[in-house]
Amino acid sequence: MKMDIHRIDIWVAGFDDRPGGLAEKLRGLAEAGTNLHFLLARRTPAHAGKAVVFVAPIQGARQTRAAKLLGFHKSKSICGVQVVAGDQPGLGGVLTQSLADSGINLRGLSGVTVGKRAVFDIAFDTASDAARAIRILEKVAATR
Repeated sequence: MKMDIHRIDIWVAGFDDRPGGLAEKLRGLAEAGTNLHFLLARRTPAHAGKAVVFVAPIQGARQTRAAKLLGFHKSKSICGVQVVAGDQPGLGGVLTQSLADSGINLRGLSGVTVGKRAVFDIAFDTASDAARAIRILEKVAATR
C-alpha cells in the first residue's frame, strides 16, 4: 500500500481561552503564508482560562518569524510522524499494533479521513522512537 510517512516538527503556543484567542494565532500564521497540515487546540485543565494549540508545518524564515512573534515555539518534547494513505477499514489499528508489537509507546495520535484519504499524526516522546516508528511503518506499507 502506498503511504507517505515522514517526520513533522510540531509548533506549540499558549493562548487565552476566550472567543477569538485561537483565531488570532491562526490569522497571524495565515498572514505569513502558512498552510497548516496539522492543527489541534484544546484547553489546559491545569491552568484555568488558558489553552494550547499545536500546528505543523511552519516553513521558511517568514513563517518562522511570524510564529515566534505569535508565541509559538518548536516543541522539543514532541516528535511527530505523519502518515498519509488511502483509507481502508482497520488501518489505524494495523499501524498502532505494528508499533506496539515493536515496543514503541505513543505519546498521542490524531487521525482523520477525508474522502478516500486517511491522515494520522503520531506523537512520540523521543526522536529515536519516531525514527524507529518510521522504519516500522515503512515495512507495514511495503507488505499491505
